[in-house]
Amino acid sequence: MPTAAEYREHLKALLPPGQAFPRDPGTTLHDLLEGMSIELARVDARAGVLPQEANPATSAEMLTDWERVAGLPDKCSGVLEETLQGRRNGLLTKLTSTGGQSPAYFIELAASLGYTVTIEEFRPFRAGVSVAGDLLTNGPWVHTWLIRAPEVSITEFRSGLSAAGERLRTWGNDALECKINQLKPAHTIALFAYGD
Repeated sequence: MPTAAEYREHLKALLPPGQAFPRDPGTTLHDLLEGMSIELARVDARAGVLPQEANPATSAEMLTDWERVAGLPDKCSGVLEETLQGRRNGLLTKLTSTGGQSPAYFIELAASLGYTVTIEEFRPFRAGVSVAGDLLTNGPWVHTWLIRAPEVSITEFRSGLSAAGERLRTWGNDALECKINQLKPAHTIALFAYGD
């Protein structure tokens, strides 16, 4: 990336030859070109940062604008989404989520938010499919599933992913419950079990 001094020399080289355009230091034209070269170098440096800001995974300065476009923070933004990496995870999840109804989709959704979960589906007892000894899960258990998660999910401060002034650790499971309840099929019931 060119420096201000290099821009000043390039600008001087573009001037027509002759005494009407003095290139010596201390002249008014030299001072004008100096001011212009400082601004050109500043704009060039800012343009170098733009590709990083155009990607929501690496954005820092424009993260608020990305969140505004994605409709974040929403009612499911929890404690973990107060940190820079939590905000990025929430944003990337919102932008890349394609939706789904399978347990695999919800396990992947939880992982993208920073949670490790397993899902157990309850199915009704059916003759010909179920065997003797299987649970009779008829009635309200037909469309119920159980999400097992660690008792406490911790996000640690990480160099390059966290910002100065953030907590060294954040924890909580409130965003997990809200996000799964927000995206689960409407006719289903999600139960949450934490710990062993």
